[in-house]
Amino acid sequence: MKPRLVVAALLPEAVVARARDEFDALVHPGPADMTREEVLDAAHRHQAEGLLFVNTLRFDADLVARLPASLRVGATSSVGYDHVDVAAAAARGIAVTNTPGVLSACTADFAFMLLLAAARRAHEYDALMRAGWRRRIGQGDLLGQRVNGETLGILGMGRIGQAMARRARGFDMRVLYHARHRLPADLEQGATYFPDLRAMLPHCRFLSLHAPATPATENIINETTLGLLPRGAVLVNVARGALVDEDALFAALTSGRLFAAGLDVFRCEPEFDLRFASLPNVILSPHIGSGSVETRTAMGDRALDNIAAVLAGRGPIDPLRS
Repeated sequence: MKPRLVVAALLPEAVVARARDEFDALVHPGPADMTREEVLDAAHRHQAEGLLFVNTLRFDADLVARLPASLRVGATSSVGYDHVDVAAAAARGIAVTNTPGVLSACTADFAFMLLLAAARRAHEYDALMRAGWRRRIGQGDLLGQRVNGETLGILGMGRIGQAMARRARGFDMRVLYHARHRLPADLEQGATYFPDLRAMLPHCRFLSLHAPATPATENIINETTLGLLPRGAVLVNVARGALVDEDALFAALTSGRLFAAGLDVFRCEPEFDLRFASLPNVILSPHIGSGSVETRTAMGDRALDNIAAVLAGRGPIDPLRS
């Protein structure tokens, strides 16, 4: 008999087809990801051994306590796992896994797109054209910020941060970074390490956030740290909304302290702070940095690989540990 699996999220067709082929899979038909109660109902009804989900489901202690005794593994198709209570899962004997590595390049591509779009006022130019244009643009009007040759600061130098640094080097940018630990020289590839974030920020014409959401990074970008950036800097966040004090960010964008921002993540999703939608100097996207067919398929496949490994008794490929 095939292992019993609940697929609780809307995933690429190729991933769903593989799940149906390799597992006794109960697949949610949509039109949205399963709710919490739908997950619990499906898991009990199917006596699921595996659960494949994404960050729309809070895999917290309450959910874990209510899952059937049959469940042995929960796999989130994401690299971030702040929505997973790893300790609670471990206490129930449930292995939990994520999908690191496979989305780094795609997310870094998207982050650099946001950086370019924010710096070069892409939203305003697009809006002007869609309104019909019909007026000449003077050489002193609607000017953006140059990217080539400028300095980029990176907060969080894991796989995605390193991929962002490689893209920046293609634009002859000077790369600085702050992380909990300094990278080996071969991974730094010429980037300059700052053990103190506040010491790095005054040098950063551009700042890109790639750190995980933890108690240590909660509101790490706030009124004080934003004030340390050069006036007219550009901020990009494809990491987690919890890293940013959104009131302070809004004030910086409306006062001119920041020139622009590119935001893919928000403190409350999908009910994000609508004040940002009113600002012409913000590029907005709905937490979709890894959103290509190839990458989302690779993520789903990696999650299925983890589930298959655990249910075959081999142990998880990408175990999460508290």
